[in-house]
Amino acid sequence: MASSRKSSRSDPPHSPLTKGGGETEGLATRVAARLGSIVKPSDRLVAGLSGGVDSVVLLDCLRRSARRLGVLLSALHVNHQLSPNAGRWSTFCRRLCRASGVPFKAVTVAVARGDSVEAAARAARYAVFRRQPADYIVLAQHQDDQVETLLLQLLRGAGVKGLAAMPRLRKDEGGRMKAEGRRGKPGHPSSFIPHPSILRPLLDVTRAEILDYAKARGLRWVEDESNQEIYYQRNFLRREVLPVIAQRFPAYRSTIARAARHLAEASQLLDELAARDGRGHMQNGTLAVEALRRLPAARARNLLRYFFGSCGVPSPGAERLDEALRQAVTAKQDARVLVELGDFTLRRHAGMVHLVRAGGAPPARYEKLWRGEKKIALPELGGVLVFSRGHGQGISLGRLRGRPVTIRVRRGGERLQPDCKRPRRSLKNLLQEAQIPPWERDRLPLIFCGEELVWAAGIGIDCAFRAAGGEIALRPGWRSPA
Repeated sequence: MASSRKSSRSDPPHSPLTKGGGETEGLATRVAARLGSIVKPSDRLVAGLSGGVDSVVLLDCLRRSARRLGVLLSALHVNHQLSPNAGRWSTFCRRLCRASGVPFKAVTVAVARGDSVEAAARAARYAVFRRQPADYIVLAQHQDDQVETLLLQLLRGAGVKGLAAMPRLRKDEGGRMKAEGRRGKPGHPSSFIPHPSILRPLLDVTRAEILDYAKARGLRWVEDESNQEIYYQRNFLRREVLPVIAQRFPAYRSTIARAARHLAEASQLLDELAARDGRGHMQNGTLAVEALRRLPAARARNLLRYFFGSCGVPSPGAERLDEALRQAVTAKQDARVLVELGDFTLRRHAGMVHLVRAGGAPPARYEKLWRGEKKIALPELGGVLVFSRGHGQGISLGRLRGRPVTIRVRRGGERLQPDCKRPRRSLKNLLQEAQIPPWERDRLPLIFCGEELVWAAGIGIDCAFRAAGGEIALRPGWRSPA
């Protein structure tokens, strides 16, 4: 059962425990100093609030410094639905924020059951973080967490980046588009919504210091009963292994945390080397095979890891990484390169490596009726078809009247004449000429008027349906999600 620790609603009076308030002021000042070196006024900070003592202390420190720093503070609780007490924790967090005057939001997620519930819960939680309209997600991981993370990574055989454990600040280079440009071209910078950065201001603070602060401030928090279960690897280290290490190496927290910082520096140097090796060879989520081919094996693997990270794809294990590099570099020109990487697949086309989100093919007889909508979502094809109106350029609206207009995918045998000076040609050849990757061809939307092909995404409009002069025209555009 989860329990709730008791507190007073106001700051406690000075006592021997608080040393005149110095200990609590000291931790709050350290957090404010960490934030002040990174954030700027008007930044939006969202505190990750589980209800446990770490996140409750973090929220208290943030609340005390938010006005002085001029930042906008709110809190976010992610309900993983893994405990029978999950609903109580969410209610506790809501009441805590209401009492503290901090805007609050709760999000419920479904955690996939598999080999590692911990990893699945983390993935679901971070997916929620990436969607938040914020500049920073502020998390309460501390020095003890950092030590546990490094040891777990070491036991998993992680490389330098994994052993660097958790950075104090992690900027997510990914994001999403409010509106995209034409296929294959990035949207206007003003339409790009970056993912929030992850900020961990407590990484040099021990668990003992956090507990002392919470008790001195009279804070309340909840206890997650799963923290007692040594079935989970992190709990096993925390309860069975680290107490033994502490007997012989009492300063292990600071020394292991220092090792993590050294490894973080080494990881940064490897990223800088990869950025130099990939300069001019990485664009729009692709990497030139030649850039990998000309490097020694270790640097090629480093560049491939860096490429994965730049696309927001977790680096695979050593064996999978080696297989990806082998297929990308040594497979014959006409070979079908496909390496599965969790939610993504690595593919190769026209001398470029692509990372493609995994997804099943749409139904062979896929068809959707267009009823004049300005925008129509096509989730089976992985995007949205938008229609704008104009004059003289686009599809003749008059030519479409009188017959049903449908959106389909390739079935074979389609022909199109996008160039009025050249004869009608097979859609298959046009797609090959346009160098549209094979895995995209069966998911591209086609517009038909009756049984006549009018428009193909990435190719253009058939001459017979092209608007002329001042004629009212329909301009379709295909947008894939960022």
